[in-house]
Amino acid sequence: QVQLVESGGGLVQAGGSLRLSCAASGRTFRMHNMGWFRQAPGKEREFVAAISRSGDSTRYADSVKGRFTISRDNDKNTVYLQMNSLSAEDTAVYYCAASAASYYSGTYSRNRDYAYWGQGTQVTVSS
Repeated sequence: QVQLVESGGGLVQAGGSLRLSCAASGRTFRMHNMGWFRQAPGKEREFVAAISRSGDSTRYADSVKGRFTISRDNDKNTVYLQMNSLSAEDTAVYYCAASAASYYSGTYSRNRDYAYWGQGTQVTVSS
């Protein structure tokens, strides 16, 4: 069982930055691949970024590549999403997700790649 709690969302002007945090419970954090997804009103949930257990591998959706950075601190049981150069298209509820500890796959961008989800944090980019 993993509980995930996102924080750091809010209102930001276009071109600005935010850093989201995801705090995970338990002592198995480093056994989970972690991801960020987002869902805009009326849209399907979409993949944003993923990071491997050790943090040595990251992946990004094309829409955020070069602007967003995912990182993790396994000693703090926390995953981060640094979001730069934000635009109105980034407005969404952002969700943190964790894979099952036993899950090993070459995929990372599907909902089914993750077993645990946070409650989401709202990011609103104004123009």
